[in-house]
Order: sequence, then structure tokens, then C-alpha cells
Amino acid sequence: MCRTGCPAMNRYPLWKNLIILFALVAGLIYALPNRYGETPAVQVSGTRSSVKVDTAVMDRVEKLLQAANIQPEGAFLENNSLKVKFAGTEAQLKAKTAIQEALGDNYVVALNLQPNTPGWLAKVGAKPMALGLDLRGGVHFLMQVDTRAAVDKAYERVAGDVRRELKDKKIRAGSIKRLVSGVEIQLRDEATMAESRKAIERSLPTVQIAQQSAEGNYRLMLTLTDEEQRRVQSDAVKQNIATLHNRVNELGTTEPVIQQQGADRIVVQLPGVQDTARAKDIIGRTATLEVRMVEEDAAKLSEALAGKVPAGYELLEELDPRGNRPILLKTDVELTGENINGAQPSFDEQNQPSVEITLDSAGANIFRQLTAENIGKRMAMVLVEKNKGQVVTAPVIRGEIGGGRVQITGSMTTADATDTALLLRAGSLAAPMEVVEERTIGPSLGKENIEKGFNSMFYGFGAVVLFMVIYYRMFGVTASLALGANLVFLIALLSVWSTTLTLPGIAAIALTLGMAIDSNVLINERIREEVRAGVPPQTAIKAGYEHAWATILDSNITTFIAGVALFIFGSGAVRGFAVVHCLGIITSMFSAVVVSRALVNLIYGYRRKVTSLAV
Repeated sequence: MCRTGCPAMNRYPLWKNLIILFALVAGLIYALPNRYGETPAVQVSGTRSSVKVDTAVMDRVEKLLQAANIQPEGAFLENNSLKVKFAGTEAQLKAKTAIQEALGDNYVVALNLQPNTPGWLAKVGAKPMALGLDLRGGVHFLMQVDTRAAVDKAYERVAGDVRRELKDKKIRAGSIKRLVSGVEIQLRDEATMAESRKAIERSLPTVQIAQQSAEGNYRLMLTLTDEEQRRVQSDAVKQNIATLHNRVNELGTTEPVIQQQGADRIVVQLPGVQDTARAKDIIGRTATLEVRMVEEDAAKLSEALAGKVPAGYELLEELDPRGNRPILLKTDVELTGENINGAQPSFDEQNQPSVEITLDSAGANIFRQLTAENIGKRMAMVLVEKNKGQVVTAPVIRGEIGGGRVQITGSMTTADATDTALLLRAGSLAAPMEVVEERTIGPSLGKENIEKGFNSMFYGFGAVVLFMVIYYRMFGVTASLALGANLVFLIALLSVWSTTLTLPGIAAIALTLGMAIDSNVLINERIREEVRAGVPPQTAIKAGYEHAWATILDSNITTFIAGVALFIFGSGAVRGFAVVHCLGIITSMFSAVVVSRALVNLIYGYRRKVTSLAV
């Protein structure tokens, strides 16, 4: 045993010191963007994917702002949207009004906040933490899904499926009526009724069938099973959530929260959005896709253009790069967006831009039959928003299309094909919704929450550092430096992983700091015990860290398990707390043991003679 100190006992190898140095530098770089804050901005995007936001729009916006004597701090294009920064909220509000009036209804103009991260940090992927609604401000909506309407739409599909099935089996049926709670089929005799029932049972297993045959009146009544109705209602809520995710992206929000609450409600939280009316407008822009047949009769089209639309038809506009043109469609809906699994831009056999659609099994069967019966005719893809339809494309059917893969071709560019695919993928609302609760948290309140939360955290940090330095002297200094490194590591991880930070998350950071310093208290007390027992200083340092490690590991693992349980079984703010808590445990173990040991090694490990420890 060394009696005068062991010089090589408490030295990390060079590679380990370099790893620690690299971790500290990387942590500082990726935590630094949070220092620069955010700037009020106005975001301009198209109401549809086909509406371009390019340099021409940016030049137009810059000129109108100059004419209105509004000076922006910068403007840039990103993801088919224009973002313009301003020095304050007053200029932001004036600019938003001026831009909206000048651009019209084809563009969405929304108030937003943009990070002030320097370019050199942005190049390495450094970005600030995503702040939650309580810290950044924004809007909160609680939306009620009309699940009864989802069941009604399911009955409409049943009526269409029955009509196609009986036609395919060459069974002559009378009227097929959609009733309030089911579908009624009128049949001519008992044999036809039996044959129809057999065909329906085979093709629609989720339907309950009741028959009536009194006094020559032969009818089949179809209703969905209770289990199927519950499935339809549940799927409607899930589909609405997916559609909302696609639509709120137009607002450019960071980490929007869209989640189910209860059986038929959806919570939508949009941090950073200051314009409630615009947010409601975007959320309401959930579209429905319909496949309908085009009426080629020129006489009927002329009659419709004259203002007399024939019964059973609807006059819409077809999107065209050269200018929208009128098109007459039948009102019967052959297929809806619910049967589309995916849509991707592609190229046809002539290497011309096209869109490839993937249908589910039911949609594939419907489309095969539809195309087989209408070769040479035009079929329209209609996007319906706010009860207003617009034809995305209307190709000619060249032949029967089976297999569930559909290729849409026409006079479109590569950009048009990409936009059409985006529109088709966006999906449709499975059921209508209404806002039952609405709250707005202004940026000033969010800023106040941030200041109070971080002030309380830093005051606590300062009090801990003061105590550690007074009580443990030099070892208290190393513990405080390690605690600061822990805070940097945690903020860097939250920024890199885009974890949304809320007020409970700030509480979790404060708890993490307390747990981290607790580990150093255990280490320092162990070193004290070794010194009091007469162990040489270098050996006391080594023994203190080794003996405290088991206790530190046990306590952190049990706390980590509690955090994982909170994440799995919790929701909303509880899960946010759990994420920060678990990340904090990982960073605290590294900083309290590895970083603090490296600092102690630098102070004591290179001395030839150590007679006492400042602990």
C-alpha cells in the first residue's frame, strides 16, 4: 500500500478524458440555441398543396411590406411556405393584416414564432427545445366527434356494397333505401329474397339481416352488429386524429399535441400559434375524397353552364395549370378516401408524371367493377372541403383495373403529381367534429411561465452550489461543476430529441438536479469516512467513488423504473414529466460519477504527494 500517495491511482487514460471533453463540447453546442430565444413571425402557405409559395410570392410580400412601411428582420422559404420575421408583435400584427388582404383566400397567413438560432448552429442540426402550450403560448381545442355520423356513413357504404353485390350476382332487386338505422332492400319474391340474403351474408359478414315477407311484401332489413358499430366509431376517431395531424402541419407548429380523450373527443394543442381564428380555420379544412363519374354529354354541360344543372348532376371546377375549367359530374359517389391506403407520385409507361394509389381490398373490388363497366369514360377524383368540391384530376378509363393499385395520368407535371399525391394521402374526416372547448394562452403568459420556472430552477441550483461549496469545499466545487455539466447535457438531449418541455418538465429538471447532487453527497461522505479511518488521500478518493457507486446505481434504477411507469401509464403533462425525469437520471449518473471524478483527478491525480483532502 502507498503511504505517501499514489500518483497514478486517480488518473483517467487520455481516451476517456477526450470522450468527456467531447461530450461537454457537444452538450454546449446543442444546448446553446436555447439561449437565443424566438422572434415574432408571419407564415404564409397555400390553402392547398397545389398553391405554390415561391420566390415570386416572397418578392410580392416584401414589396407590399415596404409599401406599408413595415420593416421585416428577414424572410425565407421552407417546405412550400414563406416565413417573415419581425422585431416585435406590433409589426407582426400589422404585417399579417397587410399580407392577408393582398394575397387573398388562396393563402393561409398565420402568426407564429421562429427561433433565432445562428446559422452556424443550424448547420450542425442544433435547435432550441420545443416548448409546450403552457410555456410558449398557443391555442387549445377540445373537439367532439359525431360518431353517429360515422355509423351513418357506414350504412351508406353498406347500401353501395349491396347494390354492387346484387348486380354482380345478377340478382334483380327493387329499391335499396338507406333508413335511419339500417338499409332496406325491396325484392319481388321469396326465392329472390333467399338468394339475395345468401349473397349478402357471404360478402358482408358484419351485417345482421332480418327479413319480412307478409302479403307479398318481400324485404330485407340490414343493420350493423353492435361490435361493428363500436369499431366504426373507434376508427372514426382514429382517422380524424390522423387527418388533423396532416392539416395542422400547414400552421408550421412545433410539436403539436393531437390525442384522443375519452371515447369520442380529441384534444388539439398548437404551441406558438397566436391566431385562434386561423387555427380553427385550418383544423376545419379537413377534406373528403370522392370518386365520381364525369358526364360527357355536351348538351347537359351547356345546360349546366347556363345555370340549369340537371337533376342528379353537379357542376364543379377541374384543377388545371392553364386555368380551372368547369366539369359536370354525377352526384353518385362510387368510392371514398376511406378506401385509399396510400398515394405516391410516379411515372407511367411513357415516362410522364402520374400518381399511384393503393386501395384496400374493398376499394380494389369496387374500383375493378367500376372501371370494367366504364371503359372509355372519364372518372373524377373530387376533394371536398367545407361542403365545396373541386376536381383534382379526371382521367379517361383505358381498361379494367384490378389488384388495388391505380395509376392516375393526365396533363400534369412532376410537381402536380406530387401535389395530387399529397392531397390524396391527406385523408378525409370519417365523421364531422365541433369545437366544444377553446382556450388561448398568449405569448406573454407563456414567457412569464418560462421566467418563473427557470428562475425557481436557477435559484435552487444556486442554493445547492452554495451549500456544497461551504460544506465540502473543493469537492463541493467539483460537484457543482458536474451539476452544471448535467444541466447542459439534459438541455442538449431535450433539444436534439425535440422533446416538448412543459412546466412539469421544468419541475422534473429541478428534481434531476437534486438527485444528481445527492449522488455527489454520497461520494463525498464515503471519501470522508475513508479519510477518518486513516486511509491515504488517493486511496480514499478511489474507495469513495467505488463504494458509493453501488448505492447510486440502485437508487437511480428504482427511480428510473418509476419514471418509465409514469411514461407508460400516464398521459399529457405526466408523460412529459416522465421523459425529462428519465433523461435526467441518465445524465446525472454520467455527470455525478464520471465528470466529477475527471475533475477530481485533474486536481489531485497528478500530485506526487497529497497529505490532505479539502472535503
